[in-house]
Amino acid sequence: MLSKLPPFTKNFFFISSIIFLIWMIFFDSNDFINQFRASRKIKDLDGQKVFYEEKIEEVKKEREALFNNPKELERFARENYLMKKKNEDVFIIVDEE
Repeated sequence: MLSKLPPFTKNFFFISSIIFLIWMIFFDSNDFINQFRASRKIKDLDGQKVFYEEKIEEVKKEREALFNNPKELERFARENYLMKKKNEDVFIIVDEE
């Protein structure tokens, strides 16, 4: 069976190269499968980065609106921290679903 192979396949360098390629493709810590997983994870993280950058911009705009407008600041405090004036009562309505 080995006699039917071309003569260059019996060369030491050819055999070493094939073994090296097999090792790099399947067994090395930086094989193709891990490289593919890493590139896919990078794409996912880039998508998350874009999402969080948009959220940061929204929060910055809300913050500017709150600190530049006293009425907006009062509304925010009343809604989120249940703050009230001395002569007011606060009622919390909860939807039951």
